Amino acid sequence: MVIVFALVALAVLALVAGLHWYVWRRLVRDTTRPRGVARRAGTALFVVAPVLMIAALVAERSGAPFWLQRALAWPGFLWMALALYLLLATVATEPVRVWAGRRARRATREAVLAGLGAVPVPAAERAGVADDAPAAPAEPSGRAEGASVVPAPAGPSAGADGPSSSEAPRASALAASALSRRVFVSRVAGGTAAAVALGTTGRGTYGVLRGPRVKRLTVPLARLPRSAHGFRIAVVSDIHLGPVLGRDFARTVVDTINSTQPDMIAVVGDLVDGSVKNLGPAAAPLAGLESRLGTYFVTGNHEYFSGAAQWLNEVRTLGMRPLENARTELPYFDLAGVNDLQGESEGQGPDFGKALGDRDPTRACVLMAHQPVQVHEAVHYSVDLQLSGHTHGGQLWPGNLIAKAANPTVAGLDRYGDTQLYVSRGAGAWGPPTRVWAPSDITVIELASRQA
Repeated sequence: MVIVFALVALAVLALVAGLHWYVWRRLVRDTTRPRGVARRAGTALFVVAPVLMIAALVAERSGAPFWLQRALAWPGFLWMALALYLLLATVATEPVRVWAGRRARRATREAVLAGLGAVPVPAAERAGVADDAPAAPAEPSGRAEGASVVPAPAGPSAGADGPSSSEAPRASALAASALSRRVFVSRVAGGTAAAVALGTTGRGTYGVLRGPRVKRLTVPLARLPRSAHGFRIAVVSDIHLGPVLGRDFARTVVDTINSTQPDMIAVVGDLVDGSVKNLGPAAAPLAGLESRLGTYFVTGNHEYFSGAAQWLNEVRTLGMRPLENARTELPYFDLAGVNDLQGESEGQGPDFGKALGDRDPTRACVLMAHQPVQVHEAVHYSVDLQLSGHTHGGQLWPGNLIAKAANPTVAGLDRYGDTQLYVSRGAGAWGPPTRVWAPSDITVIELASRQA
């Protein structure tokens, strides 16, 4: 197993190195002078940045000292996002480079053909040429001694059958023009790719650091009593407090949720990326969450990477109520929660029977389950509405395509049989503090009774 892991790791590193080499070649080598300052600086960037990226991932997963995680996270994770969009933008400009390359090769061929009549030949071969051809006018005095130019045949056809020595400067000019045009196109394409990548990454990072926006949605439930019509649940998932998103971000999330004045708050997993020791102070503002019926919590897969048992105790001190394969009867409906699938690695996986097996089937049921894929089990237990996160909406386009392949729903409201599934894009971000075409959100779901 260790050998397989090592081989996979080497394959991934080779792929990362190859993609970085491709982008470096297009953006640095093709646009800068050899041994120039720009070439050296660009090369250093494409060596150091991916090393920091890999180091940031390893430091977070291995539980390195928190100060080291924080030092590596910002440059390493931001480069992860920037490198992705540098690659995509560079690939998008490839047709322009191909066109420029063809034009340059055509111009070079023309230069070569134009210069064939002006190729210097050794003095030893001059006699042989003279025997077979008429005498030519004397060469200019500036011609180097010991070399001559093959004379063109005399007569009116000379200009048509072969270029004269006067075309040598024109050949050099054509070749220089072709090279200059190719470099110019490479610089324009590379500059455009870099600008697009920087702009995309910058805008996506600003969107995360600014904080999630509130999204409102009305969801009708068939078994919801009329007295519960308009009940509001604030759904937040994937906050991902860690070496990048810390205490200030947690405070922003709390202020945003409280501003919606919900009846209940559902925290649907992936609260943290790190231990209680490192992130307890960052999570402290969550104690300020306010709602009429309280805050409920279920684990996500990242809690099991961060010490789930310790975090379950910590969220209790913050005033949240964890639902560990459990159910509570609220005044208007049943609220249940199941552990994340990652908990199976610790013998604490989801248990739908324990959470839902003996409930009153006449009451509406809302289920908190971190991963959307758990909806298939929820359908068997006649759950009315499942609240999930996990996907981040793809976070970085085109990550939504990968998320779609692994999840029944990537974001938004969907229906599976009689069960509705709502998937939040999440409030934070994992890895790069960046989102592209997958904006962060906190969703206020207003339940609607069909009897109203």
